[in-house]
Amino acid sequence: MTAPTDMSASEANPALRQYLTVTGNYWAFTLTDGALRMLVVLHFHTLGYSPLQIAMLFLFYEIFGIITNLLGGWLGARWGLNRTMNAGLVLQVAALSMLLVPTPMLSVIWVMAAQALSGIAKDLNKMSAKSSLKFLVTDNAQDTLYRWVALLTGSKNALKGIGFFLGGLLLSVLGFQGAVGAMAAALLLVWVASLFLLRGDLGKAKAKPKFTELLSKSRVVNILSAARLFLFGARDVWFVVALPVFLGAQLGWDYWQVGGFLAAWVIGYGFVQSLAPYVTGKRKGMVPDGRTALHWALPLIAVPALMAFLLGQGTAPAMVVIVGLAIFGVLFAVNSALHSFLILSYAKEDGVSLDVGFYYMANAMGRLLGTVLSGWIYQTQGLAACLWVSAGFLLLTALISRALPRHNKASA
Repeated sequence: MTAPTDMSASEANPALRQYLTVTGNYWAFTLTDGALRMLVVLHFHTLGYSPLQIAMLFLFYEIFGIITNLLGGWLGARWGLNRTMNAGLVLQVAALSMLLVPTPMLSVIWVMAAQALSGIAKDLNKMSAKSSLKFLVTDNAQDTLYRWVALLTGSKNALKGIGFFLGGLLLSVLGFQGAVGAMAAALLLVWVASLFLLRGDLGKAKAKPKFTELLSKSRVVNILSAARLFLFGARDVWFVVALPVFLGAQLGWDYWQVGGFLAAWVIGYGFVQSLAPYVTGKRKGMVPDGRTALHWALPLIAVPALMAFLLGQGTAPAMVVIVGLAIFGVLFAVNSALHSFLILSYAKEDGVSLDVGFYYMANAMGRLLGTVLSGWIYQTQGLAACLWVSAGFLLLTALISRALPRHNKASA
């Protein structure tokens, strides 16, 4: 990774140091977030919880993520992104610590409360990391911004995949409480380091935004947010609960196999995201716009639809899931990276976290919708039905993406 070519050396080095600090914080948080999700799914499935009950454990995680993105963007603009990022780290330590109680005390309500705290932490951290990139790259360096966003997002998702594997591994080796305790201790050290390394004024708006400015007034941001909602709903409606339970219950895979397979998928997904600028035309000097987002959304619709059809025809489920998930991962990774760039391109610089927060609020709403439907539809109709719903959501994503502007200027 190189510093932007349009920056002087004196400007590039501090920006690069801040980028590396933000990325390091985001990496550490993502490892624990991915591992915790896998720990909760596998551990409570072992305890006899139904798919719908497991989905309900993440209900507050997603609900509070929606609230946090909306309020967090406002707080980031007023207080600075360093404070919101560090708050996310310490709240995740608190959420992990809540799960260290004896197993009989791990009631549904208690775990949901811990997940609520984790949801707040995750979206404070994510919003802060993504928003900060807007301040580390000059306005006339859109190509550099795209590369940095793709690298941050791709590396985050690769580490989330490693977190899935880590969750399955730690559960097998240390047990649930041992795994949670080890992650809490490691993240506490990261938080202490971050307090000294992050720049104090990062992301603070020159004009303090009012509380009434929480909702985005930008038509472009609203359209992109709606597309993002259905894009992530389409992924999570079959990936979050239905898929790991299906792999364990229907295919007979153990913890190592489920965690390892999902980890490999997310790692590959993250790797493709980091290459998105090259896949979408960087060599030709092309910077993505609304047309690019539409063109990449269309082929994605066919993947879950074809998977659902093949499962309904009795085709070998292991082959359908493995091959289909690989193709879905490549296309979804490019779509997600495009959206992550476009929101920073469309967002206004002064108070960028307001627009980014609103956009990730829609992202969290999509995850919430997908998570709840994943447990309910799988429990009542099976995996094929989850995939049909996914295809429907992706069709809505494509239809909404038609309204995105054909160039990168927010003034459109």
